[in-house]
Amino acid sequence: MQPLRVVVIGGGAAGFFGAVACAKSHPHTQVSLLEASRQPLAKVRVSGGGRCNVTHACFDPAGLVPNYPRGGKALRGAFSRFQSIDTVKWFASQGVKLKTEPDGRMFPTTDSSETIVECLMKAAHFAGVKLLTGTTVVSVVKQNDEFVIELKTGEKVMCNRLLLATGSNPLGYQVAKSLGHTIEPPVPSLFTFNIIDKHLKDLAGISANPVKLRLSVDSKTSLEQTGPLLITHWGLSGPAVLKLSAWGARVLHDRAYQATLLINWQTQFNSEELRAKLLQVKSEHSKKAIALHRGVDLPHRLWQYLIVRAGIDTEQRWAELSNKTLNQLICELTQGSYQIQGKGAFKEEFVTCGGVTLKQVDFKSMASRITPGLYFAGEILDIDGVTGGFNFQSAWTTAWLAGQAIGN
Repeated sequence: MQPLRVVVIGGGAAGFFGAVACAKSHPHTQVSLLEASRQPLAKVRVSGGGRCNVTHACFDPAGLVPNYPRGGKALRGAFSRFQSIDTVKWFASQGVKLKTEPDGRMFPTTDSSETIVECLMKAAHFAGVKLLTGTTVVSVVKQNDEFVIELKTGEKVMCNRLLLATGSNPLGYQVAKSLGHTIEPPVPSLFTFNIIDKHLKDLAGISANPVKLRLSVDSKTSLEQTGPLLITHWGLSGPAVLKLSAWGARVLHDRAYQATLLINWQTQFNSEELRAKLLQVKSEHSKKAIALHRGVDLPHRLWQYLIVRAGIDTEQRWAELSNKTLNQLICELTQGSYQIQGKGAFKEEFVTCGGVTLKQVDFKSMASRITPGLYFAGEILDIDGVTGGFNFQSAWTTAWLAGQAIGN
């Protein structure tokens, strides 16, 4: 009998992991990995600021699920078969140790994404995967029991099984659609908020933790997140913003990234507790300037910015603070309103929501329910996670499941 021919399209994290899983689980298959660029694993190289946030130290499948705005329910069973601890063990088996940071993110102990790139490249080589870089796919058609892959060069590659791991590349959506699948329109996820405010931009680099954010897009949509916030030259970033952008990705896209953001800078107090604290400061430091003697635990320059927003003069003393102005200050500290007017990029880690409709995929094997012999892994699916290693984990999980099943 002729050996089973498997082709993986896409040389990213999911493509490599799926190809290796297939080649190791089914050593008699011929596994080829096609990548359009000359340098595979480009997204792995830049992820985590060049350190590669491999996964998250949440070792409970049920605990992982809530970190996926789209796809969590479908991944629940998949995580019971391959989850974060399995990722840690897999890399350890390849000689790569991971470390956990206080926020749960896991990185290679070398703090270099090149460690992960080299690991995947070596694993593919030793597993016998045939890597073809600079190989651009133009189209794929199914003829009888085979897939015919046409390349840009005019050459054709034939295979019995096909794994699409093309990330958010339009080619993958085009191929999936041509093979009978429905595509949820892809839109950006994980992005920063543009806020046009010169004085806010002057605070670039200042962070606050924790803050509570409430995003109001329309009368029906209100989303909340709590966590660290970072002020940037273009507006707001940080984990709380990025998580909020993921959950609000589609509705923000539909509203052209115009929305209202309410910020609570003092999550440790309710309004009355904050009032009591500020009145105490007023009583004990009545002769001091409000701008120079802040009443709460905030970076000094941020405090000065917020009191000006509340209508307080920088020369004003605590004794001169009226009840009306105190109310305005409390409002500014607990529900300051900022207008989002566009989005920014989150470094080079572009993530999308949208992709192949999940109901058309069997999550036990990642096989197409539409086209026999077709499998999916990674971001080509309508799955996306919040920041913190969750997007990589869904890639490792879906790729491993596909690799195990595709050689059968």
